[in-house]
This record gives sequence, C-alpha cells and structure tokens, in this order.
Amino acid sequence: MRKSLFRFLAKVNKVLLPSYSKKRLDLAKASKFQMAIIGWRYYVTTNALG
Repeated sequence: MRKSLFRFLAKVNKVLLPSYSKKRLDLAKASKFQMAIIGWRYYVTTNALG
C-alpha cells in the first residue's frame, strides 16, 4: 500500500513539478523553495523504489 502510494506521488511529481536537472540548475545557487522541491522529489523517489 505504502509503496504504491509513493509510486503514484512520483508520477504526479513528474507531471507537476519542474525538473531542475534538465534545466542544469546549480545547487549552490538554488533558492530555498527550489531546494525544498528537490528534497521532496528525492524523498518520494527513494520511497517509491525501496
């Protein structure tokens, strides 16, 4: 149940949230909001895979 929830969230993230790796964002210059989005995507992805 939990893994399927995170897989669904990962698909929603892919559609709604921007991909900063494709935009070649420098992490040292990222704003706190951008860092929060990166952290959220990382959290969801690791839980969807594990």
